[in-house]
Amino acid sequence: MTAPMRARIQDVAEKAGVSSMTVSRVLSQHVKVSDAKRELVMQAVKALNYRPNVDARRLAGNKSYLIGLLYVDLDNSYMSKFLLSGLKSCRSSGHHLVVDQMDDDHDRSIASVQELLDVTQVDGLILLPPVCDDPKLLAALQSANARFVRIAPETQLNVSPYICMDDYQASFDLTQRLIRQGHTKIGHIIGNPNQGASRLRYQGYLDALSANAITVCPDFVEQGLFTYESGLAAAKKILSAVEKPTAIFAANDDMAAAVLSVAHMHGLAVPEALSIAGFDDGHMAVSVYPNLTTVRQPIQKMAELAVTIIASGKSLEEKGKDRDNYRNVLGFEIIERESTATIAE
Repeated sequence: MTAPMRARIQDVAEKAGVSSMTVSRVLSQHVKVSDAKRELVMQAVKALNYRPNVDARRLAGNKSYLIGLLYVDLDNSYMSKFLLSGLKSCRSSGHHLVVDQMDDDHDRSIASVQELLDVTQVDGLILLPPVCDDPKLLAALQSANARFVRIAPETQLNVSPYICMDDYQASFDLTQRLIRQGHTKIGHIIGNPNQGASRLRYQGYLDALSANAITVCPDFVEQGLFTYESGLAAAKKILSAVEKPTAIFAANDDMAAAVLSVAHMHGLAVPEALSIAGFDDGHMAVSVYPNLTTVRQPIQKMAELAVTIIASGKSLEEKGKDRDNYRNVLGFEIIERESTATIAE
């Protein structure tokens, strides 16, 4: 039996009613294509099951159609969701995602990244936190003239495009919502100190309390590491104190889920005796009962935008001195679920 012929770019163009050049621009994430034409092309790509010929595209230009992703630890829902979103975004744009883990051996990790650049000739790298703030790595990438996009960095904000959300405001608003529900005894589990987002979320919590003339109880605040295990340890300390909070806001959903487990251990009904809120809105938020009230972080949009920026092929120099174009702040949403409630009188 003869195998079905593979769809060509000309076939996609004909079905979408556009030129082959427009199809090429859409697949390479070109910014000058209208949303209407982009939608027509993507519908035709899906209908024809079109897959770009990466080898031919490499020969036609100076791009590898490979995008690197550097991370430290995938052991939380945020990292996992970003990775899956990145893979999907790369697939839809005809790129492949190359994933590499940084470890405690700093020199070896940077050597590994240098090898990745040399061997694969990736078109660019996406740096997840806390990798995005590693000064030696940033210096090495700049020295190698590598293109990179950082996710939620805290330092050196003028060296590359970066994508973030307003962690401070999201934390402030979530804490404010708990206060409006009548809570004045609100605990907080701080995120990993190696990430700037942890400090922003903690400060948002503190400022919301201060704005409402609520004194922070030291026994209500514990350090976490963005992991379920650290959330367990922190929650046990907070809920073992003589005076207990009526609500706990954890800096991510993994730690909030741990608070829920400890509440069950202490016989505390959620949300009747203890309201619990998290941050991220990953799969963990709806994998526990009751489902978590949380901040929906635009992780999928962050991944999509990071891929788009790298796929565009534009360099910092092409932007000139207008570095503000490299600051991409995406919106957030507070998702209210069953884990929080108005405090009983």
